Amino acid sequence: MFRYSLLTAAALLSACGSNDDRAATETQVTEPPATATAPTAPTAAPGAPTDAAGYIAKAGAGDLWEIESSKALLAKSARADVKKFAEMMIDHHGKSTAKVKAAAAAASIKVNPPVLDASQQASLNEIKNADATTIDSVYLRHQQTAHDAALALHRAYATNGDTASLKTAAGEIAPVVEQHIAELQNLSGAAASNTR
Repeated sequence: MFRYSLLTAAALLSACGSNDDRAATETQVTEPPATATAPTAPTAAPGAPTDAAGYIAKAGAGDLWEIESSKALLAKSARADVKKFAEMMIDHHGKSTAKVKAAAAAASIKVNPPVLDASQQASLNEIKNADATTIDSVYLRHQQTAHDAALALHRAYATNGDTASLKTAAGEIAPVVEQHIAELQNLSGAAASNTR
C-alpha cells in the first residue's frame, strides 16, 4: 500500500511538473477571481450595520417608513382589518423609535432625524399613488418586504452590535417585528380567500 501511494504521488508530481503552463492556464479559466466571489459570500444579514450610527439610521428610517405608509393606507383603505393593522404599525413603530432613542441617549449617542432611502421612498410613493381598489394589496406587499428587512436588521444588531444599550433595544424590538410578520401572513391569507 505504501509503495503504491509513493508511485501514485510520483506520477502526479511528474505530470504536474511537465504541464506547469497548461495547469496555470486551466486554473485561470476554471477558477473565478477572488474579487468576483466576494460580494456573493453569505453573511448573517446583508446590509445590516453593526455600528451604532448605522443601526440607528436604518431603524429610524424603517420606523418612519412604517408610520408614513400606514397613514397613507388609512386615508384610502376600506378594509377594516388592514386599517387596524396600519393603526398598530403607527403605534408600535412610534414605540420602537422611542426605544432606540432612549437606548442611544443611555450611550450618549446623538440621534439624527430619520431619512428614507430611495427604495423606501419609491415604495411609499407607490402606496400613496395607489387607488382605493389596489391600496390594500400594494400596502401589504411592501409591508412584508419592510418587515423582513427590519427583522434582519434588529436580529443582526442584537447579536453583533457595538453598543450594549442598543443591542438590548434591538433584541426587544425583534420579537415585536416577528409578531407583525405573523399578522401580515394572516392578512394576506384573508385577502387571498376573499378573492376566490
